[in-house]
Order: sequence, then structure tokens, then C-alpha cells
Amino acid sequence: MAVELVLRSTRVITPGGTRAASVAVAAGEITAVLAHDAEVPAGARLEDFGDDVLLPGLVDTHVHVNDPGRTEWEGFWTATRAAAAGGITTILDMPLNSLPPTTTVDHLRIKQDVARTKAHVDVGFWGGALPDNVKDLRPLHDAGVYGFKCFLSPSGVEEFPQLDQERLATSLAEITGFGGLLIVHAEDPHHLESAPQKPGPKYADFLASRPRDAENTAIQNLIDQARRLNARVHVLHLSSSDALPLIAAAKAEGVRITVESCPHFLTLTAEEVPDGATEFKCCPPIREAANQDLLWDALADGTIDCVVSDHSPSTADLKTGDFATAWGGISSLQLGLPAIWTEARRRGRTLEDVVRWMSAAPAALAGLDAKGAIEAGRDADFAVLAPDETFTVDPAELHHRNQVTAYAGKTLYGVVKSTWLRGTRIADHGTPTEPTGRLLERQN
Repeated sequence: MAVELVLRSTRVITPGGTRAASVAVAAGEITAVLAHDAEVPAGARLEDFGDDVLLPGLVDTHVHVNDPGRTEWEGFWTATRAAAAGGITTILDMPLNSLPPTTTVDHLRIKQDVARTKAHVDVGFWGGALPDNVKDLRPLHDAGVYGFKCFLSPSGVEEFPQLDQERLATSLAEITGFGGLLIVHAEDPHHLESAPQKPGPKYADFLASRPRDAENTAIQNLIDQARRLNARVHVLHLSSSDALPLIAAAKAEGVRITVESCPHFLTLTAEEVPDGATEFKCCPPIREAANQDLLWDALADGTIDCVVSDHSPSTADLKTGDFATAWGGISSLQLGLPAIWTEARRRGRTLEDVVRWMSAAPAALAGLDAKGAIEAGRDADFAVLAPDETFTVDPAELHHRNQVTAYAGKTLYGVVKSTWLRGTRIADHGTPTEPTGRLLERQN
């Protein structure tokens, strides 16, 4: 294939490290990573980014797009615009809070039809595991979903009920039988029911209502089930550092478990949440600074595998001043990269670390073999980042449908100058182009 495009930077993050390089692209694919001063082939266009960092497009495997059915909360057009503006080139959509949820093949096709013309980035889909849809799991797997999400406690929407331990075992056995992946919202309902429930605006009261023990117990039970069945499982949005020794021991034993955390758990702390500020509400909750320090340690040692957004927006009216009744979800799709980079650099971590957590590891989790790295044979998906430039978060400049964010007013490092999908620029200085994203289906 004739090279059509060369992207050049003094800082290109590759699997082998950061280097000055020129990246050759043909037909939407990386064909070679060459010396910085390599000759540009005849007929190819050169894009020279100087000292700005060229990194692989981020992969966000935890996004609630809510389309169709709750498009006033979000939608494929707005969510994928926000992703593109934030350096994300691939998202995987959660099976809720859309109507219908992605729990049958027919429901998957409905969602794909809605997304097809609206995707500014590549979009894949998770299926859902419910108490009554075991018969639908294999057909969904064969239709190309990347795995199955379940809740072990109430999900917050009535059309997506949780699995008890018996139904978890049944669903997990079925999924393991065809080599699938179960991703789990792990909070134990009994611990939640016994925790103090005090409505009102005080964040401390809300935090007490979602104790760490709820996560710890649910994760231990999941580990036990995975060990028994030799199942592959993934813990979603880990917030409790108390669960880290359980997870590390399970990994050392050979249990097939992976774990994610999220920007809000890694950059925000319970101590800074003002009373009544329910834009900070999520489940499990943002915990204390000392807890956060241990989550960063676990990222560094590999106990936590990846960082993804859990972008879960709603309309502003659902973010009431009462933490007990407000919608639980944080909007961060456009801001995840600078939020994590700001905290990572403060803690002495590198952009190579950030790329591993937010691009390579999520791509590996989902089996997205064409994503997650700048090397020959991968899709030509890139973000161009000015890592030392700062900006202050203005909600009005976000592409999310509802511009409610816990990051409002924060000054962050890392300005995304442009985003590229298969060699085409899809966002330039925060402004997305027309949609060129594709719908993805699991291939292995």
C-alpha cells in the first residue's frame, strides 16, 4: 500500500517507549514507525506536530451512551463528539441505561441502527446479563458483543435487575462455556441494605451509605465464583482500596480477573466534595484521599489494570441537592485524559503509564487487537497532546449533552490538540468533524 500520510513528532509513545519518530499511514492503518527524519514518500502528506506528544487514541470501555430511550441524558452524537474532543478514538457502550437495554440480539440491532450514522469514533457494545436472559447470552456473543455486564446490587433502573449469587453462578457458567467475559458492578446488596441511610445534602452521609465492605464482599464472592468455574471476570469501577489485597492474591493464584478504576476515584476525594454537590455522586462513591493513594499504588504495581471513564450522565434536574435521590453518575468522557495526566504527573508517573492504563490495557481487555498502540498493523488512531499546557474546565465548552461535571473550574494539564481515526483528523482543537466512526463487533 502506498503511504498516504506521515505523522511526525519528537515524542511518539510506542510500545517500546517514547522516541522521535515519523509514523507512516496507508488505508487507515499504521504501516511503519520510522526515524524522525525519514524521507516522506512521494505523494504522502506530512503532519509535523513538533514537540507535542503523539500517542495512540484512547480506548474507553465503560461509557453509558443511553441511546435510544434516554437520549435527553446523552446520545451517540454527543457522546462520541465528546470522546473525539478528548483524544478517545474507541468507546464500548454499556447495555444500560438505554431503552431497550442490550440484553437480546434484537435490542443490540436497534442500538446499532441508532448509532450507525452518529458515531464520531469507533463504537462497540457490551451485552447485559439479567436474571431471565441466560438463553440470550450465547446469541449476543455470536452477534459480536464484547462481553456481558451484570449488577450484584440494584442498578438504579428497573429494566436492568441485579443477579443474586445463584443467578450469577448460572450466568457465569454459561458465559464461561463459550469463552466469554463477565464485567461486574460489584457491591453486595446486603451490606448496602444494612448501611445507615440518611437522606439529605451531606456527602458524609451518602459515603456512609455505600461502605467499602459492600465492594469487598462482592469482589470476594466474585473471585470465589471465578476460581470455581475458571471464568474470566472483570471488576468495574473499583473504589475500595480494601479490596486490593484480595485482588492481588487472586491474580497471583491464577484467577482470571482484571480490574478497572476511573478518573473520579483517582483525582477527586471525599474531603473536597461540598455538601449538596451531587455532580460528585456515583456508585460506588468517591472515597478519601488515603484510599486514593492506595489505588494509585495498585495502578503502579498492576493490581489495577486500566482506567476508563464510567461516563454516566443525566439531565441536570436529576442531580437534585439530596444525595439519596440524585442520579448517581459522573460525566467525564471529554476530560479523562487531562484529569488523569494532571494527577499522574503530580505523582511522578509518565505519559507512557497513562497510555498503558487508558489505551493499551482497555484495548487488551476487550480484545481490540487493532487498537491501543502505535505500531505497524494497528489502526492509525492517534491523539496529539500538549502535556505542559493547561486549561480551566468550563462546562459550556464540553460536548456532553448535559454540561454537568464534577470537574468544573478545575485547572488541568494536557490540551488535546487533535484526534485522528484511521488516519483522518476527527477533532481539531476541541472541535469535532463530521462522524466517520465505525461500529465494531468482537472478532475472537
